[in-house]
Amino acid sequence: MEMKYVSTRGKAEAVEAAQAVLQGIAGDGGLFVPTEIPKADAEFVQSLTELSYADRAKKILGLFLTDYTDEEIARCVESAYGGGKFDDAAVAPVKSVGDLSVLELWHGPTSAFKDMALQLLPRLLSEALKKTGETKETLILVATSGDTGKAALAGFADVPQTKIMVFYPDGGVSDMQRLQMATQAGKNVSVVAVKGNFDDAQGGVKEIFGDEAFAKKLAEAGVRLSSANSINWGRLVPQIVYYFSAYADLVKAGTIKNGDPLNFTVPTGNFGNILAGFYARQMGLPVGKLVCASNQNNVLTDFLQTGYYDKNRDFYKTISPSMDILVSSNVERMLYHMTGDPSGVRGWMEALATEGRYDAGVGMIQRFQNYFWAGWADDEKTKATIREVYEAEHYVLDTHTAVAWTVANEYRRRTHDERPMVVVSTASPYKFSGSVLEALGEDATGDPFVLLERLESKSGTTAPKGLASMRDAQAIHDTNCDKAAMRDEVLAFAKR
Repeated sequence: MEMKYVSTRGKAEAVEAAQAVLQGIAGDGGLFVPTEIPKADAEFVQSLTELSYADRAKKILGLFLTDYTDEEIARCVESAYGGGKFDDAAVAPVKSVGDLSVLELWHGPTSAFKDMALQLLPRLLSEALKKTGETKETLILVATSGDTGKAALAGFADVPQTKIMVFYPDGGVSDMQRLQMATQAGKNVSVVAVKGNFDDAQGGVKEIFGDEAFAKKLAEAGVRLSSANSINWGRLVPQIVYYFSAYADLVKAGTIKNGDPLNFTVPTGNFGNILAGFYARQMGLPVGKLVCASNQNNVLTDFLQTGYYDKNRDFYKTISPSMDILVSSNVERMLYHMTGDPSGVRGWMEALATEGRYDAGVGMIQRFQNYFWAGWADDEKTKATIREVYEAEHYVLDTHTAVAWTVANEYRRRTHDERPMVVVSTASPYKFSGSVLEALGEDATGDPFVLLERLESKSGTTAPKGLASMRDAQAIHDTNCDKAAMRDEVLAFAKR
């Protein structure tokens, strides 16, 4: 079966996977989605149980990337997940912590779940450049709330025929996240702090993608744009793999039987991570409920409970900064799949862009609730959870995973759903050492590397090499700009 990709907004032509990966965003401003969802039955799931993570990825990616050969997919996957890049042989291990399971997605080079996709995307894009005969240089534009930036920089650094430019909110990421980006080496990389919050950075990037006149200026410089955010299908599809992998691991361990439903709680900002779980369920993976966990920026909680999306609200800087987002891009894909109505999706997205809100209607609420349950936790609850889990299990949660843990327990308490629950763990606690130490009642003052050592002493674990090794790295990037100046920065970098 040959898979094609169309726009959520219905006004762009269908393309093959390689073209969707290369473009990043559809010509009408929509997001690429598959024309149909491939099916994975119980026999398929069973076949994964004895495979490595890389071999599981090959099977699942092959269902979606039908214009890539098996050899091309294998080459991309083995390069992404092999070679000692991940510090756990399982790549995405599932750990039992108390009466919950934790899917650890932070064993890659930048200690965050974004590595699961962003080690693979540059390889998929390189293959796409060859397959489509593209001769222009591809400039990857990224807006990050913290983790995507470093993971994308690490993935694309010195990749031929590409440049990568990352925008992040000035003062809106942790010290360790900022250092990770500021010290990134590579002849083809640029990092810029934007005065404002993540939505300013993301909004600026989206406006650049939608500016045809600006695209012509870039074309004159021999450059075309693409994205490494989860708006790019090539970034989202690898994330489907780890839902299947976690299920297969729990079947293999005897925790569940093949066919038993499994719930997942996902700390959620841009809605890409949890949307991958939605795709896995649509394919046939026995997912019970997808629990959407937000921090105090709880726009998604309100939306999934009421059908009304409203970004016109206070923005909070929290201790879980990667979730400090009020415009969650991947909701657009979910709405498309739930309605099959691109004109409706287009209208909602236009209303969001012009008025900052839209009403999906009361009829959508039941559809949401068939798949999702939503809750949120503020900083105080998050810190309390970190402390409680450490005291009970001697396991250290990062600030995002702690939001998910809090909401997972709230879900179970309110619904009495006794199905097994997996908490999706998105970052190493060492990326947020200060907040974690504070939650544990420890001294949280000092530079990021003093805090690493202090958390090592407290937890009895070792900080990831990629973080500890930055102690002697030199900051290379110190540019900042207003949102209005982002185009100037992009054009200057494109011409460099």
